[in-house]
Amino acid sequence: MRLQGKTAVITGGASGMGRATVLRFLDEGANVVVADFNAETGAETVALAAERGHEQRVRFIRTDVASEADVEAMLKLAVDDFGRLDVVFNNAGVGGAIGPLTETTVEAWDYTFDVLGKGVFLGMKHAARIFIAQGGGGAIINTASIAGLSGDAGPMVYSAAKAAVISLTKSGAVELAPHFVRVNAILPGFISTPLAHGGKVEKVEPMFAKSQPWPEAGQGEHIAGAALFLATDDARFVTGESLVVDGGLTAAGPELSKRFAQISARGAGVVGVTKGSTGAAPELRKL
Repeated sequence: MRLQGKTAVITGGASGMGRATVLRFLDEGANVVVADFNAETGAETVALAAERGHEQRVRFIRTDVASEADVEAMLKLAVDDFGRLDVVFNNAGVGGAIGPLTETTVEAWDYTFDVLGKGVFLGMKHAARIFIAQGGGGAIINTASIAGLSGDAGPMVYSAAKAAVISLTKSGAVELAPHFVRVNAILPGFISTPLAHGGKVEKVEPMFAKSQPWPEAGQGEHIAGAALFLATDDARFVTGESLVVDGGLTAAGPELSKRFAQISARGAGVVGVTKGSTGAAPELRKL
């Protein structure tokens, strides 16, 4: 098992890509702290882990990644219960602000950057403190997105936040390299998760598959595999990198607003904020 004896904290670990990574890391021998805003899906994830015989090596803590105290608490739980910290996967995300530039509110912008930008910053900051104090290095993995690579691969504010994560990953990698702390990002494409399909799996997955060269929809397990590589010593000489996991989508060019008006929201006729799998209702209005 490739993570035997290691301890990982995974934010947004209660559903989608995060849940898939929690279960994969547990199967590979890791101790895992599941951090998520949604306590209900958090309990479901812990139950799934228990069904696989991992109940002694998993913990859940309700976490708002935009709260510094919450981020400190989730990392403290890992160290207190499992004795050390080896991997932090800053994966929590929401769709956030959608709609035209001219209609986007400051509040929607702030909410989106709080979760997608500040959440990654805080996770990196406090993980780095622990890694440096422990000695021996560590691995930080950040979920960015192909939306951070171009101007038409996601909603505007979401894309800007993900571009910030890509930049922060590079800067963090340079600063933390002397401490043998690796910092990398995963850039998913269309991944069939509750945040992306909104419960309409049968409709959305075929759309995803047809919109990229690879003829099947991306799954959370595909991201979990990439995270596993970046978490292990197989990636010891890999830092500051952005690993694109998108079925060849960026190679072909996303043109998201032409493919999925309802996802890009440029042509959907609505504006507001979506809140992903947090359990909080979206705040949308028609234009």
